[in-house]
Amino acid sequence: MVNGRRVSKAVKGTYLALIIAFLYLPILVMIALSFNKSVSRAEWTGFTLDWYAKLLVSDAILSALKVTLSVAVTAAVVSTVIGTLAAIGMHAMKQGWSDLMVTLSYLPMTTPDIVTGVSLMLMFVFMKVPLNGGTMLMAHIAFDTPYVVFSVMPRLKQMDPNMYEAALDLGCKPMEAIVKVIIPEIKPGIVTGALMAFTMSIDDFVISYFTSNTAQNLSMLVYSSARRGVEPTMYALSTLMFAVVLALLLVVNRRNSLEEM
Repeated sequence: MVNGRRVSKAVKGTYLALIIAFLYLPILVMIALSFNKSVSRAEWTGFTLDWYAKLLVSDAILSALKVTLSVAVTAAVVSTVIGTLAAIGMHAMKQGWSDLMVTLSYLPMTTPDIVTGVSLMLMFVFMKVPLNGGTMLMAHIAFDTPYVVFSVMPRLKQMDPNMYEAALDLGCKPMEAIVKVIIPEIKPGIVTGALMAFTMSIDDFVISYFTSNTAQNLSMLVYSSARRGVEPTMYALSTLMFAVVLALLLVVNRRNSLEEM
């Protein structure tokens, strides 16, 4: 019986190790190649930071970085405001309507990105809106908002339902009660939602690709460069993007862990 348990643990450990290796070994290889002096991927000729230095003087990369940050920051701010207000409104609804709105809000998160991207593109084309940085921004806002909603909703459910009514009884106007009473109570969920929205926006490729013909973010630049032949600067750029997204996700998970304690 003991031997059987040991074998089962060994099998589970081996399976987990294989899954982790399958997921992260390619990323580790890419990170290693970003420090390789050689342009060739077949040989290691020494350690260098030249490819990272070239990122700072590349007009295409700096332009894509500007688009990426501007879209991600703006989308995160706007989606945080919309998502927070939507969550408050859904929480105040009657049970049936609230459940319906929650279900509808889940759809953008569960629908494949390519379906969302194509649908938004068709909508912009139908409305005769030129595909550019503005349409990319609107698409990111629509994509990010549900993540904010579902980051804020748990905090609303944990809040004392009588606090809002008490604030009104004490003389607060409805908007004043929301700003001074509800917002401070759900602030951790708002911050987590904003970080999640920024992370999803900065990492998005599919929706950006279908909703912009002129503006190009970093993920689109990496894709277009890969089609022509991957240069080591793309390894360096991808490594930095991976590091930023990983750091943001660690912050979000850390905040969630602290909230649950």
